[in-house]
Amino acid sequence: MNGLKKACDFISKWMGVLVLIVAALSLFVPASFLWLDTWTINPMLGMIMFGMGLTLSPKDFRIVFQRPKDIIIGCLAQFIVMPSLAWLLTMAFHLPQELALGVILVGCCPGGTASNVITYLAKGDLALSVGMTATSTLLAPVMTPLLVWLLAGTMVNVDTAGMLLSIVYVIIAPIIAGLLCQRFLPKLTKNVVAYLPAFSSIVIALVVGVIVSHNAKQLLVGGLLVIIVVMLHNILGLSVGFLLGRLTRMPRKKCVALSIEVGMQNSGLASSLAVLHFAAYPLAAIPGAIFSVWHNISGALVAKLYSSYENKS
Repeated sequence: MNGLKKACDFISKWMGVLVLIVAALSLFVPASFLWLDTWTINPMLGMIMFGMGLTLSPKDFRIVFQRPKDIIIGCLAQFIVMPSLAWLLTMAFHLPQELALGVILVGCCPGGTASNVITYLAKGDLALSVGMTATSTLLAPVMTPLLVWLLAGTMVNVDTAGMLLSIVYVIIAPIIAGLLCQRFLPKLTKNVVAYLPAFSSIVIALVVGVIVSHNAKQLLVGGLLVIIVVMLHNILGLSVGFLLGRLTRMPRKKCVALSIEVGMQNSGLASSLAVLHFAAYPLAAIPGAIFSVWHNISGALVAKLYSSYENKS
């Protein structure tokens, strides 16, 4: 059991490298992941969300009532900064319609679960990070379809009701199942929680592998521009998130949590929604796949940067 725990800790620590390796392999040797069809993305995301539900507890939601100002600032930043940056970048770089839709989808999604791990490593306010992730995820069934409709409704036909139901099935229902499992099977939950970060890392890598392998040709032909846009989207989100924390006079640990929560998106959900609801625009899934790779790398670098500052102070 000790060996398994060490292996899981190793996988969690090097998640960014794992995702990068899988992305490169699926890009240059697509057959390595083509055996997994795109329909598997939703069940895999559901497994990650179920794991999130297992790790949440009532005290994680209590922060919403104990520190409402911080949560409101975080959620407003989440659903204003990233969607706005997405739209501005697609306009500034004159992205083709399909890729623009994909970037906007990423921007309109809630915070990613990896943000909690990165906040912990960065020595930020972990309770605030978990509270913001939980709140933005619960708001996502309404906010994500609405924002996509507002920002991309002139480009394509947006099925807001269908997107709402997809998010409920993929995100909300598995989290509730995880919470119920934790409530009624506490011993089992306690035994598996330690292995969840590694499990989530592997599943995230598989999601990236599926998306990249099924769109490898298009990525190789015109991927550079969208890679630049995705990287800028993430870096600007991290920067603006930290700046907002400073402007609202948050302590540094809260600024770190806000920075990471705003900059790191549930990009797997963006790709899933692209596959489910915008099948006529296959390239719309690409920005989510690239974001999944890049934000794990940038997250690891930012965690190192923020934590090194804390060590000096």
